[in-house]
Amino acid sequence: MRLFKTIPALTCYLELYRSGNQDLIDPVTNPTSVPMDGGVGLVPTMGALHQGHLSLIRQARRDNRVVVVSIFVNPLQFSVNEDRDRYPHPMEGDRQLCQQAGVDIIFAPSPEELGIQDAPSELCDITMVIPPQELTRGLCGRSRPNHFPGVATIVTKLFQIIQPDRAYFGRKDAQQLAIIQRLVMDLNLPVEVIPCPTIREVDGLALSSRNQYLSATERPMASALYQSLNAAEELFKKGERSTQVLVNQVKSQLEEKPFIQLEYVELVDPDQLKPIKTIQNRGLLAIAAHLGSTRLIDNLLLQTRQPIIAIDGPAGAGKSTVTRRVAKALNLLHLDTGAMYRAVTWWVMQSQVEMTDQPTIAELIHHCEIEFHPPLNQLEGEGEMRIGINGHDVTQAIRSREVTANVSTIASQPAVRKALVKQQQRFGEQGGLVAEGRDMGTHVFPDAELKIFLTASVAERARRRHADLLSRGQPIQHLSELEHSIAERDRQDSTRRVSPLRLAAGGIEFITDDYTIDQVVEKIVNLYRQL
Repeated sequence: MRLFKTIPALTCYLELYRSGNQDLIDPVTNPTSVPMDGGVGLVPTMGALHQGHLSLIRQARRDNRVVVVSIFVNPLQFSVNEDRDRYPHPMEGDRQLCQQAGVDIIFAPSPEELGIQDAPSELCDITMVIPPQELTRGLCGRSRPNHFPGVATIVTKLFQIIQPDRAYFGRKDAQQLAIIQRLVMDLNLPVEVIPCPTIREVDGLALSSRNQYLSATERPMASALYQSLNAAEELFKKGERSTQVLVNQVKSQLEEKPFIQLEYVELVDPDQLKPIKTIQNRGLLAIAAHLGSTRLIDNLLLQTRQPIIAIDGPAGAGKSTVTRRVAKALNLLHLDTGAMYRAVTWWVMQSQVEMTDQPTIAELIHHCEIEFHPPLNQLEGEGEMRIGINGHDVTQAIRSREVTANVSTIASQPAVRKALVKQQQRFGEQGGLVAEGRDMGTHVFPDAELKIFLTASVAERARRRHADLLSRGQPIQHLSELEHSIAERDRQDSTRRVSPLRLAAGGIEFITDDYTIDQVVEKIVNLYRQL
């Protein structure tokens, strides 16, 4: 692991790595199980690392060849009377934790190195990145008006300096996460923002560096915030959708805790952060309060949609068959993403556009709309889901040899993938679907209630492929050749820079070597019914 305090040294190191000098990465801290060509992951922190930060680092370690942790107590996000002077600075402890977690690079610059004064934001003379007011004027932004411009400015600087492929942020700081996601979208920054679950103590207290401020007497009291949110969630589960009722439930819980000084409880849209009167699809129930001199925040996401099942896994793991059967057993939509790529391939062919003309295809796909329709014969669930594109039923047409021959060329184009991911996410807004692929739980539906990573050993997948070829009377490859090709496909899928194949945060790995298809389906169906 290397520690850098200056920008030139860090950028020179990363440039050498990106130019092909991958031997720079220490094999001791970067074990062979991580992606060898999987890009650079950034975990931005202010230090005082805890298990919440380490969960972000572990996810970054699974996804990337290089993991960078920035440690910078950002003066721009503090006001004059805030707690910057007493914010914890355990640098040696942080360094040891990073070493143990397999971090490759720590970037710990001074304020001067980043071109800012070592002073609160209102005293600094610097060009600031100002997020939209609709995202910053409510929640924490009401009492901390300079906070989020300070965060956005430094995060933008880190993105420009490090140029990560992915950056990892916790859902506990929901307002910050929404602002960073909007920042990346509005400024077209080439980084994928990966939201990660809130990590909690046994009693529910969300982990935070500021928890260190709590005295031994205050610490057990702090769990009251999470308990109040849980009380509102229980009402929500019983059918309550009114903001006023849910917020009042939180307030009434905390009224019994005079040691808690409530700053706000609000129910807002989780993306736009605008207050909502009732929960139609999703609502973010957010809270901020003071316990003694310590300010604490927390939140819960409340969703009315039916749960989503995201099934990922390597080639040959049986995902398609399992997904179809699970969808049928639970009466959910099978979001056939493979059929979506086939549909746009058919549309490109019908438009007589060259398969490699990416700019024209990007414009064409931008105006495509894909639909799924129930089977024509729904008696006892018979028939397959029909797929349409721009009003054309292409259920049969997309299975032609011509489409099959061209779908890989179309699917590999970034603009096509981006457009289809957006459409897949629109299908997911109402929930009630099962989707399979290689990044359903990690990228397309990171909020899926049930995320499955379906896999099997290379030998088992080769055996299954061999039996399938034999049953269809097709030319048979030797098992060793099949194993080699499957292993190579795994390597390619797990090391690609865009959405590499990996276990999603909060996902369940299911190794199917010793299970039948029926047993796998039964297990997933039971997990869904327990949600």
